[in-house]
Amino acid sequence: MNQLQAEKAANTGQRGTVGLKTISPAYDPWDPIRSLQQYGRHLLTSVEMTVAQACNMRCEHCAVGHTLVANEPPKLPLDLMLQRLEEVEHLETISITGGEPMFHEKTVKEYIVPLLKYARERGVRSQINSNLTMDMRRYEMVAPYLDVMHISFNYTCMEDFHAVGFTHSSHEVKSGAAGRLYERMIENTRKLSEAGMYISAESMVNYRTHDKLSEIHQIIDEMGCKRHEVHPMYPSSFAENLPVLPIEQLRTSIHRLLDTRNKDMWMLFGTLPFFSCNSNEEDQALLRRLHREPMVTVRNDPDGRNRLNVNLFSGDIYVTDFADIPAFGSIYSGKLDDTFNAWLNEHPLSRTVDCHCPQASCCGPNLLVAEMYYRGINFKERTAVMS
Repeated sequence: MNQLQAEKAANTGQRGTVGLKTISPAYDPWDPIRSLQQYGRHLLTSVEMTVAQACNMRCEHCAVGHTLVANEPPKLPLDLMLQRLEEVEHLETISITGGEPMFHEKTVKEYIVPLLKYARERGVRSQINSNLTMDMRRYEMVAPYLDVMHISFNYTCMEDFHAVGFTHSSHEVKSGAAGRLYERMIENTRKLSEAGMYISAESMVNYRTHDKLSEIHQIIDEMGCKRHEVHPMYPSSFAENLPVLPIEQLRTSIHRLLDTRNKDMWMLFGTLPFFSCNSNEEDQALLRRLHREPMVTVRNDPDGRNRLNVNLFSGDIYVTDFADIPAFGSIYSGKLDDTFNAWLNEHPLSRTVDCHCPQASCCGPNLLVAEMYYRGINFKERTAVMS
């Protein structure tokens, strides 16, 4: 047993961990359909925290790219964030994002580890979004308390990584430097996977990747990842001017991936623009296949349904970590549950996407999907043609 495995074993007896379900296709605590089915209405069960505005990469599709900075301002007091988490009555998951959350070791020690420890002690699931290019020791610090390490992986080779990962850098990044980061990411992923860390790799389906998903999936499998997430790219922040993939190509690329995937690996599809109330037979055929295939799930989007994002620099509260929707609250103003309820009941944008179809276990499109593919369509007036 190596150090990482020993640390994880030593922490399995902490308060809150006993009796928790294993995260699996049958149990995805981030999916808002769970609380909707249990309580009959959307509740705040997930809180995402932006703990970094710095990143060593500038990916061309980054959905928060315009918020990245070279020098971070001070963060708000950790005690205040912990107090706000404690006040969330039905909290089930937390997510830690950026920027690159692991960029500064001080952030890891003083914010991330305490937040993960709090989650573990309360029995709350946790996730970190990282590019896994940092020093291994930083990941070993969080490993004993973390449920899911989420990475973005859209590459078949170092050349892809170089072309995609540094498009918006303020200076030229040489291929040699990019190559070393790519190799470190691959090595870190393999080592952490072998040591027992649950790594979920997300791939964007866009103009670069749609015909390479099978190759990308194979590399993710070889790195030892437990789950492959697949999401279409939507025009937010750095991605706002990139070519939009026609829905026909998106549909074809998903079918091709399903044909070639490792059927023992969990495939999680999210923010898909295909719904059970669509009359298009090709959409219906794809949905039937997605629901029929083993180890495949389609996650309803958490943003605005069971999750809020808190910016730990400004204290602003967002319905998503994407920068397109203005903040509608502040962590200094009061409880997160109150802010969430105000979003659901008072914000005009919420009312445009708050449909729910029980027979299809569907919460409808998120704001980006509705704007991109269904502008002017009222989903509340639609009925599922398949369940």
